[in-house]
Amino acid sequence: MISTDEMTPGDHPNIREPAESAIAMLDQQGTVVGWTRAAERLVGHSAADVVGRSASVVLLSCEEAPTTPEFVEQCRAQHGWSGTATVRHRDGHGLHVSLRVSMLWGQDDTVRWLVSVTDIGTASGEATDGSVRESLLARVPMGIVVRDPHLRCTWVNDTMESHDGVPRDRRLGRRFTDVLPGREAETLEAAMREVVRSGPATVHDYRAWLPSSPPEEHTFAASIFCLQGADGRALGVCVINVDVTESRRARDRLAILSEGSTRLGSSLDVMRTSQELADLAVPLLADYVAVDLEQSVTYGEGSPVRVGPSDGSLPVFRRAGLASIRHGIPESPWGRGEAVPWPPAAPFTDVLRTGRPHLEPVLDTAPGTWIDHDPARARKIRENGMHSLMVIPIRARRVLLGMAVFVRTTDSRPFQEVDVLLAEELVGRAALSLDNARQYAREHTTALALQRNLLPHRLKGGTAVETASRYLPADMDHGVGGDWFDVIPLSGARVALVVGDVVGHGINAAATMGRLRTAVRTLADMELPPDELLTHLDDTVQRLAEADTDTLERCPAPLGATCLYAVYDPVTRRCTMARAGHPPPAVVDPQGRVSFPDLPTGTPLGVGLGVPFEAVELELPEGSLLALYTDGLIETRDDDIEEGMHRLGTALAQPSRSLEDLCDRALGTLQGRAPCDDSTLLLVRTRTLSPAQAVCWTLPGDQTAARHARHMAARQLAEWGLEGLEDPTKLIVSELVTNAVRHGSGPIGLRLIRHQVLTCEVFDTSTCSPRLRNARTSDENGRGLFLIARLSRRWGCRSAPGGKVVWAEEDLAPAPVPARTLGAPPAHERRPTEATAVGRRGAGCLSP
Repeated sequence: MISTDEMTPGDHPNIREPAESAIAMLDQQGTVVGWTRAAERLVGHSAADVVGRSASVVLLSCEEAPTTPEFVEQCRAQHGWSGTATVRHRDGHGLHVSLRVSMLWGQDDTVRWLVSVTDIGTASGEATDGSVRESLLARVPMGIVVRDPHLRCTWVNDTMESHDGVPRDRRLGRRFTDVLPGREAETLEAAMREVVRSGPATVHDYRAWLPSSPPEEHTFAASIFCLQGADGRALGVCVINVDVTESRRARDRLAILSEGSTRLGSSLDVMRTSQELADLAVPLLADYVAVDLEQSVTYGEGSPVRVGPSDGSLPVFRRAGLASIRHGIPESPWGRGEAVPWPPAAPFTDVLRTGRPHLEPVLDTAPGTWIDHDPARARKIRENGMHSLMVIPIRARRVLLGMAVFVRTTDSRPFQEVDVLLAEELVGRAALSLDNARQYAREHTTALALQRNLLPHRLKGGTAVETASRYLPADMDHGVGGDWFDVIPLSGARVALVVGDVVGHGINAAATMGRLRTAVRTLADMELPPDELLTHLDDTVQRLAEADTDTLERCPAPLGATCLYAVYDPVTRRCTMARAGHPPPAVVDPQGRVSFPDLPTGTPLGVGLGVPFEAVELELPEGSLLALYTDGLIETRDDDIEEGMHRLGTALAQPSRSLEDLCDRALGTLQGRAPCDDSTLLLVRTRTLSPAQAVCWTLPGDQTAARHARHMAARQLAEWGLEGLEDPTKLIVSELVTNAVRHGSGPIGLRLIRHQVLTCEVFDTSTCSPRLRNARTSDENGRGLFLIARLSRRWGCRSAPGGKVVWAEEDLAPAPVPARTLGAPPAHERRPTEATAVGRRGAGCLSP
């Protein structure tokens, strides 16, 4: 059985060189009996010049040529001859050629000689190529058949029988279609007729099954020449056949590897790379390919699997790539992304243990083999006729990333060691891409986890504000940047609003962002005004930059961050804000009017210019909308910031909409535009506490203040229905007012606020902050703040114009009072103390 494919000589490798050779046919005495146009082009002699004359006279230089009888006997003894020689061109110059003489047999054991001559010395650059051609022509077995004008075989060499299994006596006198009938043979004969009719040589590929056990398919290149007589008429054709099976396989392997270098690793997606590997190998190498990855590779987290002995437990693999010559991939019981179970006795476990490939040229499906323990695979193997198997480990740096399974079904050739080598090379190239993708996935997962943990999971605006937020990284592939936002509950029902931007993207920017967010929360816990907080934050950024500098000689590089910090008080409806190089907020009143407050810009954090930050206080109507954002939301590569601020204001100018809807509208302004930075938006809608929720009194700065404070606090708690908090509240108020009387001067302010908690605030003119200390058993004073800490959920101190405010918060549902607290000395027997620590929760430090 044969098949043919017509090709041009230029499409073939050097092993097809006979198509470019000069061919001449000699009788057994050495007389030229057939000539070709290629021979005429090489030596300049036409068929009329040489046919019928001795080849030694026409071709070989006299001083180097043996006599014709001697040369003929030498060729007969060796069944041919090959080597280099010098021939004389018609114009007299010599040609250095590779010469090959092949013996042909005819009827009655008559002999003819076919001479193939190839020029190897025309130029220095071509000399190297010529030596290659010489080597090929001298060593590659060539099957030769000479046919008459009716395409009947007249002469044939012994090699031809090894090509197609047709004996000489059966071939002689018959056409090609007579000995190997079929459409493919007819196609090849049609090419021969065309050469007889028109003359130019041509090359055809055809496939034939060699007579072996089992039969093997080989690919042959047939070079067809027209043989001319002295009158220039066609005497027939000469067909030279070369087995190009290995060269074609090598060419196909090189094509696979070349394509693999181009296609594999086009992305950092392990699933896509696995699918590219499967698609590449089908059908060039296998009929069905499955790529299974260890699940830590696909998820980007978890411990990698090492090659070597295991503790008996098999890792979990997931199918990442599938390809088949059959529609729908019926060979696979599992789809992409699904877990793939392996029985302990399967060959896959040996691959996992040894790290070496597994080859089964003939897949044994007999009872008692490993597939009996794997019913799902066994059914698919038998249904689809799987007969040959390769399992190739996907390894990188002693880490097992997965396995690639290659199977042949319709292709009857079994896998061989050379296929294993090709598969290993192909999988090795994919492994590099998969390892890069794995490292990227792990880093990406780590960065996303870092960012998720650094940004607030749920914004808590309390009774002060309603909140919503959006974060859109500019680098969607990595999803990590340096923007951050936060809503921080403060004392007195107030809330701090923060938006910041660290220059850059990726995990370094996210890590820096986390450090700054933590610093802001710590400073906010100290109840600092916005301008003072930014001053401390600027100093913190400078010190972080200095700590990150490698050497003392190098100047610290600025971190490059901006920040907007605002504090909103729902009791007074006042919002105090300051910014450090950050865009101003957008304020939308309940009627939909948009404004951008004229805040002093301030210098970016870490610049170190020493310019003080300035705060601005605004009074916001209830239901006002406040938008804090980063520059990525208003600045694009195509538009300036002013136009971006106008787009943002237009999107927000409908305050009746929900905050989530307004966030979507704001980010919708970026559609069709290329953002140049991460985009962050924090939207808040302000609320106001009713007058009934906050009451305040002014007390005289004398010894009666504590008694009046207890009485007024008890009466107010009764009005609010919080009688259960009366005892601890009276004690807290008494302690705070007593300290104010002792350390302040002038009137004392007392305020009770009922919101999510009950807040007690006492104002005095002293600037010294109270400090909790451990009183000794013999001390008469120093236990007041200890009592406050035990009775409240948290307490602290903040500066205020003209003095300070000390506050304490209680849960609206009172907790049992510890017995030790009830046994403490009364308030009038204790002396308050002063120090610097602020912000306490219970007996510990106040946490954000």
